Amino acid sequence: MSEYHGCDGYDVIARVYEQMGETIDYEVWADFVEASFEKYLPARPELVLDLACGTGRMTRALAKRGYDMIGVDGSPEMLGEAYAQKTEDDGILYLCQDMREFELYGTVGAVVCCLDSINYLLSEDDVEKTFRTVHNYLDPDGLFLFDLNTPHKFETVYGNEAYILEDEDSFLGWQNEYDRESGICDFYLTLFEEDEDGRYTRSEEHQREKCYTREVVEKLLAESGFETLGFFSAFDFTAPTETTDRWYIAARAKK
Repeated sequence: MSEYHGCDGYDVIARVYEQMGETIDYEVWADFVEASFEKYLPARPELVLDLACGTGRMTRALAKRGYDMIGVDGSPEMLGEAYAQKTEDDGILYLCQDMREFELYGTVGAVVCCLDSINYLLSEDDVEKTFRTVHNYLDPDGLFLFDLNTPHKFETVYGNEAYILEDEDSFLGWQNEYDRESGICDFYLTLFEEDEDGRYTRSEEHQREKCYTREVVEKLLAESGFETLGFFSAFDFTAPTETTDRWYIAARAKK
């Protein structure tokens, strides 16, 4: 992540991001993306943008399904991991750009933005700037799919909790500090990676996310030229409840 992502860099996490994301079923998520295309678009989009694509797991999942993909991310470290897994025939174009003001060669039929990337924007101005840039590069009636961590998650899952993530050769300590007044949660990450000689190297990283209410998100979408199509709590288009941890949001670009 870069500055707009609310952290000091992705040097640490980029190296273990793929392992951390192993519990996420990107194929099921891609099924939801395609179901949303079928539900809200008159035809299958040919060109799709994966905004804040990270290491490119969703980008690759959709490319394998036949979509022409562009992946945009502000972190050279994350894109370096994406390039390491790029194949000659996947046709993916990766661009290192700020999600608030990225530039494409033309418009796209759909934009996806996964894994609470919008929460890393720490002001309503930055969220609106991102929404307006997405709107600018969408075809008329193009689809914008993104997700957000909900206020319930900030209060009950993030809070001031601490977590440990481990695999065979790395250990990640994760400490949260949530300020309810500002809506910002600070994440302090400490990574220990095993070296070839059996010793461990320690690295530290600081990230931040901001909590947004549904009312604010809908207002910013409308002010940016979008029609909100739905907020969902799961990939089956279930309506959210007060205890939903993540919103999956669909919006249409009105032009």
